[in-house]
Amino acid sequence: MGHQVTVVLGVIGADVHAVGNRILAYALEQAGLKVINIGVLASQEEFVNAAIETGAKAILVSSLYGHGELDCRGLREKATEAGISDILMYVGGNLVVGKREWHEVEEIYRKMGFDQVYPPGTMPEEAIPQLLKDLGVDGVGGMH
Repeated sequence: MGHQVTVVLGVIGADVHAVGNRILAYALEQAGLKVINIGVLASQEEFVNAAIETGAKAILVSSLYGHGELDCRGLREKATEAGISDILMYVGGNLVVGKREWHEVEEIYRKMGFDQVYPPGTMPEEAIPQLLKDLGVDGVGGMH
């Protein structure tokens, strides 16, 4: 097997939703990626530091308790300051408090610098093909 692409996965902020995190980690590994799972209650700094230390190509943020909008604001800037401005950033889950149209939520996160934004209930098999494409990976651990 060729060189594996590394991604950092975690649940940001004061969120403790661990089950989905584990399921996603497993699905990403099955897709041939090397997953650095920083777990729950992760800070922006932990995402950025893990990405730098491991040479990760993507940061995958999940948030289920609704406060992702606050927790994620400034993450792209932190990555840029740390010298990894070109890293892919994905986010998914229950990303805002209250009822909002999805296109509004997606726009908020895209303006924050996220490359892909996924609504609550998105299954890993829906998001992983886009991630592999964005990473330039063929799905079996190799690079294009």
